[in-house]
Amino acid sequence: MSTNSNKITAGLLAYGMSGKVFHAPFLNAHNGFNLKAVVERSNKNAITDYPEIISYNSVDELLADEEIKLVVINTPNNLHYEHSRAALENGKHILVEKPFTATSTQAKELFDLADKVGKQIFFYQNRRWDSDFASVKKVLASGKLGKLNEMHLRYDRYRNVIGPKAFKEKAIEASGLLYDLGPHLLDQVISLFGKPLSFHKVLGKNRKDTLVDDYFTIQLSYADSVNVFVTSSMLVVNPQAAFVLHGVYGSFIKQRADIQEEQLLAGMKLTDDGYGIEPKGKDGLLTTIDDDGNKTEEIIPSEIGNYLPLFDAVYESLTTNIPYPVSREDVITQLEIIES
Repeated sequence: MSTNSNKITAGLLAYGMSGKVFHAPFLNAHNGFNLKAVVERSNKNAITDYPEIISYNSVDELLADEEIKLVVINTPNNLHYEHSRAALENGKHILVEKPFTATSTQAKELFDLADKVGKQIFFYQNRRWDSDFASVKKVLASGKLGKLNEMHLRYDRYRNVIGPKAFKEKAIEASGLLYDLGPHLLDQVISLFGKPLSFHKVLGKNRKDTLVDDYFTIQLSYADSVNVFVTSSMLVVNPQAAFVLHGVYGSFIKQRADIQEEQLLAGMKLTDDGYGIEPKGKDGLLTTIDDDGNKTEEIIPSEIGNYLPLFDAVYESLTTNIPYPVSREDVITQLEIIES
């Protein structure tokens, strides 16, 4: 974490689950930021957690606050474009939750606007800093799998009823499971391999009376015969392994086990002992084979999960112009796949 005393004043456009769990604790803990304000249209809950915070009644009020330099766009998916544009036009840098926008055309319009007004756009792709994904990167970097030939990523849930959040369940812009969890899975793949040579996508509607997709699978082809499959379903009672990798010399299997969201929802602080540490028994299993056919099994402990480096990256980019790790090209690639 940076120790620079020049703090960047930040504001949140909402204080629902994402504001309370994914943004406020990190902006508050990071000594490069000053979390000044939040938008709460009805219930004023933020003051309980942050007694000094200002709770504005509207987005317009927060955007009019000249002290705020960075705005977190954590409103419903279909409002990301509108609120991002308004924040940029008000001279703010923005950190935008996934999906960044509903279309790549909207994204490019915002990029042009940001360049015109001299402000930066940051993409909140926090799953790059999950403990389970860190173990995947560790195994790939070790070279123990040899040439990779196949990789599967899954993000499954079981919710057989239509949820209350209209922006996820109504047939409106950027709704459905693909826009909800697709950005997580695709960003992880793109962070490893870049833009695919080609892809094939399948969507499904399986819950009774659903208006949006609640299943998707995408096959992405890369050079050297590397094939990656991302899959998500809302009707999986017994979740499968979240990460399965196969290479010339072995396989790696890992459950989805990052604990940060659960811990923060339960009220744990970033400084508490055990924060970001996966439960026992969730380690990955690496199985390799030698030239004589002998198999070796190796337990791969995960790194500690921590989303704070994402906020480090935002701060460093704003203060020293170090490039943010999630690029515009990454997001355009992601959106072109989702909107196709």
